[in-house]
Amino acid sequence: MKQTLSRTLLSLVATGLLATGSVSTLLVSNDVVAQEQKASERPTRRTPALRSKVYEQLARAQSAADGGNLAEAIEILDVVQDKETSMNSYELAMMYNFYGFIYYNDEQYDKALENFAKVVEQQPIPESFELSTLFSLAQLNLMQGNYAEAITYLERWENLNTGKIPPKNLVIKAQAYYQNKQYAEAADFITAAIKGHEEEGMIPDEGWLILQRAIYYELKQPEKVKDVLVKMVKLFNEPKYWIQLAGMYGELGEEKKQLAIMEAAYQQGYVSSAADIFNLAQLYYYHKAPYKGARLMEQALNDGVLEKNLRNLKFLGQSWTLAKEQEKAVPVMAQAAELSDDGELDAQLAQIYLNMEDWDNAISAAEKAIEKGELRNAGIPYLIKGMALYNKKQYAQALNELAEAEKFKSSRGMAQQWSKFVESEKASSEQIQAELGS
Repeated sequence: MKQTLSRTLLSLVATGLLATGSVSTLLVSNDVVAQEQKASERPTRRTPALRSKVYEQLARAQSAADGGNLAEAIEILDVVQDKETSMNSYELAMMYNFYGFIYYNDEQYDKALENFAKVVEQQPIPESFELSTLFSLAQLNLMQGNYAEAITYLERWENLNTGKIPPKNLVIKAQAYYQNKQYAEAADFITAAIKGHEEEGMIPDEGWLILQRAIYYELKQPEKVKDVLVKMVKLFNEPKYWIQLAGMYGELGEEKKQLAIMEAAYQQGYVSSAADIFNLAQLYYYHKAPYKGARLMEQALNDGVLEKNLRNLKFLGQSWTLAKEQEKAVPVMAQAAELSDDGELDAQLAQIYLNMEDWDNAISAAEKAIEKGELRNAGIPYLIKGMALYNKKQYAQALNELAEAEKFKSSRGMAQQWSKFVESEKASSEQIQAELGS
C-alpha cells in the first residue's frame, strides 16, 4: 500500500510538468504514462499546469519527508497552503496529495484520508491523477474499516474509467462487503473477479480464493466451500488446504471421501500435528480400520507428537481392542485406567482380561472399577467377577457377585441367566463330589 501511494505521489506531476517542461521526466512512472495514453483516447479534460514555483516547494517537502523530517515537510506544505487563493485546482490537488502521503507514512491515517479526499474535490485535475487517488482512497478506507466509503470510491473510479474494470477492484469490493457482513454481495464480486482472471488464462491469487472460501462459509454453503478448497488443493497443494478439504467432506457427510483425502494428505507428509493425527485415527476407527488408527496413534505417542494423556491412551486402547489385538490393548488400557478418576476404564480392562481368559486379572480390574465407582453401568464389574469366579469353579462366590449384578437394571437380565447357569453347574459339581465321596 505504501509503495503504491509512493508511486502515485512521485508520478502524479506528469501532466502539468510536461506542459511547463520544467521538471525532469524521471518523475514520470510507466503506469502513469499508460494511463495518460488511455486518457488521450477520450475527450481531453482541460487541466491547468503545475507551475514550477509550486512544484519546487512541493519537492522540498518531499525531500524533507524522504529524509525522515516529517515536521519540516508539513511546515513547508503549510507555507504553500497559505497561498492557496492564488493556486489552481491541479496545484491544490498536488498539495493535498503531498499532505496525504506524508501523513500516511507517519501512520496518521485519518489525516491522510482527509487530505486524499480533498485531492479529488479539486476540479479539473488530470483523469489519471483522479483515478489513482480514488483507488488509493478505496484501499485506505478499506484498511481503516470504512467499508461503505471504500465501495463509494471504487464506484467513482469505475464511473470515471472507460476501460474494463480490473479484477483487483472487484476483489476490494468483495473484501469491503465481506467485512461489512454483506456476504451475498461479496460473493458476487469475488466470483466475478476470479472468473474474469481465469477466462484470461491466469491463476487467481491465493488470497482471492481464501476470501471466496470465507464468504461461502459465512453464507453456509458448504458445497461451494468444498469446491473452492478442491481448487486450492490443485493449485497450491498446501497441507492446510488438504486438511480443510477433508473437514468439509466430513461436514457434508461424505465420510469416505473425508478419509480418502486425509489418507492422501498423510502419505504426502501433511498430517503432522497432534490434532490432525488424532482426527485421522478417529476416521480409521469409525471406518472399521482400527488397526491402522492404532498404529498411527502408537507411532505418534512414541515420537512424542501425541501426549500420553488419558484421552490418547484410552483411544489407543480401544482401537487395539476393536482390532482384536488384546495383548497390545492391555498395557495401554492399564495406563489409561491409572490416569482415570472413575472406574470406567478399569471395567473395560476387566472385560478385556475376561475375553483373554485371564480370570485373576479380570477380577482385580473389576474390583478397582467398583472401588473407583462413577460407572455408566455399575452392575458390569459384578457380572465380570461372577463370570471369572465361575471359570475358577468358585461357584458360591460367583453367585454372590451375580446377585450384586442383579441389583442393577442394565445388568439384571444377563446376571439372572448366568445365575441359573452357575446354580446348575454348582449343583452338578456338588452331586459329583457327593458320589465320589460315597
